[in-house]
Amino acid sequence: MYRFLLTPRWWGINVFVLLAIPFCVFMGSWQLSRFEARVQDHRDAGERAVSDRHEAARPLAELLPVDQNTSGRQVTATGRYGKQLLVPGRELDGKNGFYVLTLLRTDSGRALPVVRGWLPGTADPAAAPAPPAGRVTVTGALQASETPGDNGVSSAGGLPADQTAAISSASLVNLVPYRVYDAWVTLDKGDSGMKAVPASAPAGSGLDLKAFQNLGYTGEWFVFAGFVVFMWFRLLRREVEFARDAALGLVPDQETAGV
Repeated sequence: MYRFLLTPRWWGINVFVLLAIPFCVFMGSWQLSRFEARVQDHRDAGERAVSDRHEAARPLAELLPVDQNTSGRQVTATGRYGKQLLVPGRELDGKNGFYVLTLLRTDSGRALPVVRGWLPGTADPAAAPAPPAGRVTVTGALQASETPGDNGVSSAGGLPADQTAAISSASLVNLVPYRVYDAWVTLDKGDSGMKAVPASAPAGSGLDLKAFQNLGYTGEWFVFAGFVVFMWFRLLRREVEFARDAALGLVPDQETAGV
């Protein structure tokens, strides 16, 4: 009754099943490991954020370029405030408002974007406090340049000349007359009565949509493995029933029918 298992057709089916199941299990396990890695990165980022707030600030040059290890670390920089811009459409504590971004011109000849604080409402230059005059030293959390379209960062264009949608060297290069660091700092304490902007977690360390996509792909691969097993048993059962019917003369035998 099970002689059909020795036919070339079933040899092909069996080989496919024996290869497909381990492959699906491997891919599902790999996607699960990716999700677990993101969860661990999220935990590490949270623990690092707590420790970063209590560590001594280091000079800016020692922590550049910004990566997952240096993002959120406390830095200090000295210079004179220059051009001031507003970053509209930023939420804080569930309220819509804007950042006050001021370029700190350092002794290196480059400017460091500094978020001095957040204000509620529509971006209005008249509402933004003027930066302190003279030479100042700022202390805050180091942040990587933003990418428009990610983490709620607007990619809208057509803003007034005194506004920018994203805090990045690429966005600021056409708005200020000097070179800009590929990084920015958010002050620990809001300047001139503004609310301080909390530091963001490093890119790729949060439980974002991509992390849960990994978890979803994990389920899909294991479902595929189960589907392969289900289809194999279904085909086997159909062949067995056909062989029984042929033995009882209910259907022509495949061999006598020339199939």
